[in-house]
Amino acid sequence: MLLIVLVLYLCPVFQCQTEDTELSEDVAFEEYTNSDMDPNAAPLRIARQVRPLLTKEAKPHIQELSVQTTIISRYAFTAVSCSMLNRHSAATQGVFQFHIPTAAYISNFTMIVGGRVFPSQVKAKEKKMKKEGGENNGKKNKNTPEQREGEMEVFRMEVTIPGRNRALFLLTYEELLQRRLGRYEHVTSVRPMQLVSKLSVGVTIVEHSRITYLEVLPLRNGKTPSSNGNGKADGKVGPPVSTEVKQNETFCKISFTPNVVQQVKIANNGMLGEFVVRYDVEREIGIGDIQVLDGHFVHYFAPKDLPVVSKNVVFVIDTSASMVGTKIRQTKEALFTILRELRPSDHFNFVTFSNRIRVWQADKLVPVTPNNIRDAKKFIYMISPTGGTDINGGIQTGSALLRDYLSSKEESHHNSVSLIIFLTDGRPTVGVVQSPVIISNTKAAVQEKFCLFTIGMGDDVDYRLLERMSLENCGTMRRIPEDADASVMLKGFYDEIGTPLLSDIRVEYSEDAVEYITQNFFTNYFNGSELIVAGKLTNRSSDSLHVQVTASNSERSIVLEKDVSIHEQERETERRLAEAEAGLNAGGYVERLWGYLSVKDGLKGRLRSQTSAERENYTQHATNLSLTYNFLTPLTQMIVEKPQVLADGTLAQTQKEAEATEAPPTDESSNQLLEDNNSLTPQSLHRNIPPKPISAVSKATSGVSKPAKKSATLSKTSADGDPHFVVEVPHSKLTMYGAFTLICMYLFPLGVTVNGALIGSPAPAGSHKEQRTYFSTITIVANKPRRSYIEVTPQKVILDDRDRMILPSSSSISVETANLAVVIIANTNLTVTIQGTIQFVILFHHYKNPAPYQRDHLGFYIANSKGLSKDTHGLLGQFLYEDIGLTQLPGNFSMAGENSTKETLGKNITLTSYPALKVKDRTVTVIKKSRRIYSGKQTVDCWFAKNNAAKLIDGHYSDYVVSHLFDTGDWANGTNTH
Repeated sequence: MLLIVLVLYLCPVFQCQTEDTELSEDVAFEEYTNSDMDPNAAPLRIARQVRPLLTKEAKPHIQELSVQTTIISRYAFTAVSCSMLNRHSAATQGVFQFHIPTAAYISNFTMIVGGRVFPSQVKAKEKKMKKEGGENNGKKNKNTPEQREGEMEVFRMEVTIPGRNRALFLLTYEELLQRRLGRYEHVTSVRPMQLVSKLSVGVTIVEHSRITYLEVLPLRNGKTPSSNGNGKADGKVGPPVSTEVKQNETFCKISFTPNVVQQVKIANNGMLGEFVVRYDVEREIGIGDIQVLDGHFVHYFAPKDLPVVSKNVVFVIDTSASMVGTKIRQTKEALFTILRELRPSDHFNFVTFSNRIRVWQADKLVPVTPNNIRDAKKFIYMISPTGGTDINGGIQTGSALLRDYLSSKEESHHNSVSLIIFLTDGRPTVGVVQSPVIISNTKAAVQEKFCLFTIGMGDDVDYRLLERMSLENCGTMRRIPEDADASVMLKGFYDEIGTPLLSDIRVEYSEDAVEYITQNFFTNYFNGSELIVAGKLTNRSSDSLHVQVTASNSERSIVLEKDVSIHEQERETERRLAEAEAGLNAGGYVERLWGYLSVKDGLKGRLRSQTSAERENYTQHATNLSLTYNFLTPLTQMIVEKPQVLADGTLAQTQKEAEATEAPPTDESSNQLLEDNNSLTPQSLHRNIPPKPISAVSKATSGVSKPAKKSATLSKTSADGDPHFVVEVPHSKLTMYGAFTLICMYLFPLGVTVNGALIGSPAPAGSHKEQRTYFSTITIVANKPRRSYIEVTPQKVILDDRDRMILPSSSSISVETANLAVVIIANTNLTVTIQGTIQFVILFHHYKNPAPYQRDHLGFYIANSKGLSKDTHGLLGQFLYEDIGLTQLPGNFSMAGENSTKETLGKNITLTSYPALKVKDRTVTVIKKSRRIYSGKQTVDCWFAKNNAAKLIDGHYSDYVVSHLFDTGDWANGTNTH
């Protein structure tokens, strides 16, 4: 086998970056076993109160935990990276557990165990889960339901880690932040359950409008939100220790990096709590803020300075025996506070239910007066919990009370907002107990005349019932955890809905300009909230989008209209992102936001559906969108291959690896030059030194992820096929082409080296060649800031940068480390980015039924050479900054046979001069030819240099031969003597 070298030199600016330091405990295990693996099992969301299964002595040590979030116009991408080390010689169980917001969707999960990558796959749930024995097949079992607590869920994965090995867990999730009480709130869970040597939490906010309010709250542990993050609940206001904030008008970056000593002062068991960031942005007067990007739009509507609409509210309160004690005490406290905040124009009443129903003021709602408030407080004070839970009776009584009041004074209340606030801590035990009947009865009682807001307290609540009751009646449902301060949460929920400003809001757009818009009719708009609509643009040639908002307030009907310039809004959105150094790759946020909202709408429609056909339609729609955006939703499941440790301590081979060694799945005709949407700065959890510009999405949505596909435009400079090279000379606007049995590209040491190994095969019948040669392996070695490398074959990619990973070429995966980033499009190509500015693309050429002269091989292309210095050398690199001239030499020159161009094919033409290239002090005769590149998808006209490019390249082609694939020896950059 011949080894050849392709080398590039790293621009000096990168050589100044400091080398990463590693923890001393990492050194002993720098070289660990990289064995094969075996499939099985899925990640599980379970209840929050979980005890670790391992003893303290055997539990793997968490070396590093990183949680990085980028929020782009309210849409948050979060990437979690957790590195565990098994210090022991024997294999042991490692448990990765992380709290995520209930409203978020997991978009990727990957494990890297013993250097092997175990990616996940999101699939549609089967309609009927069949019980199967043996190994976990990726489905949730009876012990692993999807449970929630308050506003958080728990994602959990157990895996066997071989002795003296690491496991890396990569999790990404996305959510749209909801505006409540005039603030957006982002919550990051910091509960590693042990002290962590390297702990970092980062939140980057990129907004279209000016950030008017920003606050980092003290760490919140769920029970005492006033904790200051220093281990003392003394009410001291301020961010947690080690927090740093950098901010300008539309951008801010927040970091929380407590060392071990600081962690101990907060909580010595690693349960630090929740890192909370709140912010708000400046509001545009009128139609709101519309952002356009990549054929999608999002419309934020949050008007301010409007008169408050009066409300008619009935409180329906559970007073069953289970409410005794803390629950009823906290409920009373909240109701006392709410009574003080009712406005003089409001009307209200109370209904309590247990075994029997009690109404405070029969057959009416009363105005807010001092006497009525006093009497209401007495009624609340005298409440005594007893008996069972008649949910249906309470709802029916409260609905009839409000419905009769509205119908008796219909004219005087046409501009008011009516609602029921329903609270319970249990399941129905008295009267009607069947959930479908309760839901049907509730809808019939409400009659679409008012909204129903439901609140559940504790763990013994049928939250699905409450959610359906509220969704079908234009309301929302709120959870109050068992150990939470119910009085604070009840008061907070009331504050969100207690100040209505608009009702019956409808947002409409030009019919011929948009499609697939998300929810655009809203029953109410409450002060401090925000209405969000997203959609697809259908007519990309049109520059105008007509927007109309209609609504009612306390005084009159309102109509707002505006013609929005689509192209201007898109340019403005791109400009804002560029100013915040979000980069072009952040453009996907509008489409993903649309996908997120569309899935939410589909799930709500599914819950509200009345017929099986309607339910199936919503189910299919939401499932398809979930799969498109790789969201783990109630309609999808995540399948993850789990490593299986053999008796000798090594990892068993996975099914995919076994298949990959047998036969490639696609032929060459299926190859397309594709790259990831984020290929310039691939997504990763491990970019410790972010380049500029860097995508904000790349900083956040990291991990080993599944890239989307799109067509790529690359440089013509390449080495592909039966090895030939094509060099595009930017300074001279020329393209050159050479044929070699050896191909190489070389540069000065201490930079980046690209080496290739050749394999041979018999030449086709009738060929003038004795054999064909192809690239079987390509290696890329980077020496700065520390040595790392990538080894590529048609079947796999090995990435070694602190941790060693083996990635199958048959899976679409994106990984980013401190120095290198790789994006694999399954069986198609690999994009390699070095420190953000140097980028190569390697094509995978596979054959299903290869002829004797065909071999699976690789093609090498330079995609981005901006980071290469003028000292760049090598077979390809030496021409990147070279001035090459084209001249005509006198003499007779015959154009026939293989020397013909398309225009002279079949003709024998004699010319009085012939073309030549002037390279440095050398003159090289050339012939004009055509060459197919990019897997045969493009034809380029080139100047062809014969005789192994003699005189064209520095030195002799044999000078580029190296001894092995990782040879980075010096290049004797002398003059050409041939």
